[in-house]
Amino acid sequence: MVRRRRMTRAYAPDPVDPAVLERALDHATRAPSAGFSQGWAFVVLDTPAAVRGFWEAQADTSAPDRWLAGMMTAPVVVVPCSRRDAYLERYAEADKRRAGLHDRDESRWAMPYWHLDTAMAALLLLQSVTDAGLGACFFGLVPARVDAVKDVLGLVDTDEAEAPHPIGAITIGHPAAAAAAGAGARGSASRRPRTPWREVAHRGRWGAGWA
Repeated sequence: MVRRRRMTRAYAPDPVDPAVLERALDHATRAPSAGFSQGWAFVVLDTPAAVRGFWEAQADTSAPDRWLAGMMTAPVVVVPCSRRDAYLERYAEADKRRAGLHDRDESRWAMPYWHLDTAMAALLLLQSVTDAGLGACFFGLVPARVDAVKDVLGLVDTDEAEAPHPIGAITIGHPAAAAAAGAGARGSASRRPRTPWREVAHRGRWGAGWA
């Protein structure tokens, strides 16, 4: 399954089985999270109107290029979101005081684990739909359009709570015939070779390589 996973950029019109989608969401929640904070959320867009609203907020759909035209054929879009407050609150609890993060000061964190953990959950979702024979593609939001996407998804801060933050989006569906055959909307990334693991693994310390 790990080797089978590919980014699918064009989809057939067939609907996605709701049971497959629900199982993928369940698998996503099995991801590890710091302090078992589970600070993630998933906005699921599985109707034509909801998917269209997302794309209109995310991109200029009036003249889509080949990549966008293919991606817009996906019947489902899932937007994984991180919830920073869940981590700040969790590490303010008594059993986590030894971490020294109980003052809720984000700058004390070595890194924003709320984004990392949500990304791991997103990967499990990708693996789950791959295992079910579907295609999927994780992609980033256009920086200048993040606020528009948040508005259309209802991800708006209130006086009581900070809204979850979208870390990207995932298209899901049955691969189009061309995509399944390895053709279709392929970007420059498809022409880059996969780096062998021996070139990125270092035994003992950085720079040691893998002898």
